[in-house]
Amino acid sequence: MDIQSKSVTLEQVSKIFKDPQSGKDVHAVDGADFVIAAGELVTLLGPSGCGKTTTLRMIAGFELPTKGKIRIGADDITFLPPNKRDTAMVFQSYGLFPHMNVFDNVAYGLRLRKMPEKEISEKVMRFLGMVGLDALAKRPPSRLSGGQQQRVALARSLIVEPAVLLLDEPLSNLDALLREQMRLEIRRIQKSLGITAAYVTHDRVEAMSLSDRIIVMNKGKIVQIGTPHQVYRDPVDAFVAGFIGKVAFFPAEVRDIDDACAVDVRGKLFRLPRFSEELKGARSALVMCRPESLTLLPPGEGILDGRVTTNVYLGHSIETFVATEMGEILVQVDNPDARRVFGEGEAVSVSFIPELTKALPAGEQ
Repeated sequence: MDIQSKSVTLEQVSKIFKDPQSGKDVHAVDGADFVIAAGELVTLLGPSGCGKTTTLRMIAGFELPTKGKIRIGADDITFLPPNKRDTAMVFQSYGLFPHMNVFDNVAYGLRLRKMPEKEISEKVMRFLGMVGLDALAKRPPSRLSGGQQQRVALARSLIVEPAVLLLDEPLSNLDALLREQMRLEIRRIQKSLGITAAYVTHDRVEAMSLSDRIIVMNKGKIVQIGTPHQVYRDPVDAFVAGFIGKVAFFPAEVRDIDDACAVDVRGKLFRLPRFSEELKGARSALVMCRPESLTLLPPGEGILDGRVTTNVYLGHSIETFVATEMGEILVQVDNPDARRVFGEGEAVSVSFIPELTKALPAGEQ
């Protein structure tokens, strides 16, 4: 296979629409600036309306930017039509031709390129084998499951050997088990081919499991770019922390900052080694606690008392839900056989491990 992966570069790209009611400008994408390295899979993650799909469509050429430049490799493709961009797109709706069987759907792009039929046949069967559908080549799309249809759409996009593969929420129509299977399949195929890929989703599990890096967007702006580990462990603000995973926030007063951030949480002093630089000079903060950073103690010994409402046994861990005056808090109890597990209905106190938390600005959550 001759896929020649190329980088994707967005330079201060914006997309502005006119609000039909107010007539005001709306920034669907505001100053997007990033590079996807050749062979890298990057996920655009964020809530509905954050601009992630518009960004992907501008890379594909289905939308033109109001400002900025888009490059694939060294080539400026900002205003090129989609068929001149060396990209292929996998849509949420699959987009298969119902009157064609699996073979003909996958062969469609090659026939447009006037490839000889013998070569088409060999190549289609090779790509169908790659997605595990070579035995279903003659089957119509109507007789395929959702997961099988998505595999056909993926093979059809890959077979034209694009420099960049674009995927717009391709798994959102599948059930949970199929989504998990297809995530692994997409990751395996992308890495085996070494193709550059941009993937849009609002599903944090999808983003965490697929990506080399994640671009988190909110209200048209890029909020943070990093590896899954970075955005989970070191979010830049409370929005990213809450969107990327389960979290509890404890309001705190900033006492001092040097090599650590000293905070007062409900009358108890903690030194947190990880903190936002924006807290320098600030009076208040939020202590971000993931479920695995929280601990359970007897009543009165932690920072917040509560009562266990539910224990969910997961084998390697137990998820304990605690009702408190700050709302329900999820605590992950690892290796439950070696630790005390508080039963449902028991009074407890919640605390946290400072090294596993981060002090963030007291802003949007």
